[in-house]
Amino acid sequence: MKVKYFAIFREITNKREEELEVKKGATVKDLLEALAERYGKKFRDLVFNGEAVSDRLLMLVDGVNIYSLNSLETKLNENSTFVILPPVGGGG
Repeated sequence: MKVKYFAIFREITNKREEELEVKKGATVKDLLEALAERYGKKFRDLVFNGEAVSDRLLMLVDGVNIYSLNSLETKLNENSTFVILPPVGGGG
C-alpha cells in the first residue's frame, strides 16, 4: 500500500510517500501503531493522545476521510492509499 505524508509528518519521516506491505485484515489503527514504532516518539506524540488516536488529524483512505468510513477500524489492502495530515491551525 502507499502511505503519503504531509507537513510535519514529512519532516519526521523524511519522506513524501512510501510503499508498505500490509497484513491481511490490517486496519488504520494497526498502520498507525506500526508507523509510530518505525518513526519514534515524535510521530507517536503527534498521532496518539495516550493510547487513543488524536481526533485532530486528517486521515484519508483512497481519498475518503476515515471518519466517513469505518474510522480507525477501516480495513486496508495492498491497493490502498493512506494520507495523514496534521491538524491545521488558522481562522480568526
